[in-house]
Amino acid sequence: MKLKPNVGIVDALVRITIGFTVLAWSTSKLVKKPWRDSYLIMAMLGGMKIAEGIVRFCPCKALFERGQDMMQERQQGLHNDSEEANNGIHPYNPS
Repeated sequence: MKLKPNVGIVDALVRITIGFTVLAWSTSKLVKKPWRDSYLIMAMLGGMKIAEGIVRFCPCKALFERGQDMMQERQQGLHNDSEEANNGIHPYNPS
């Protein structure tokens, strides 16, 4: 499976900046209260944003785009089926 970048340069820089900000905030809070799991989760989310910015690939964005493509293909398939049904083929009517 080949992954191509789906995040632009500016978006990647914003993700890296926000990721480092969240990571710094959460680690500073984690030093004071190490028993809080929410700070650890926020640190992981910040690290994920940093990784998305460096790699320039967002899995959530890719999943959403794939879903949109599938919906569009399905709508086109339904549209083609309705055109085929209306191409002069009529149901038998004995009256």
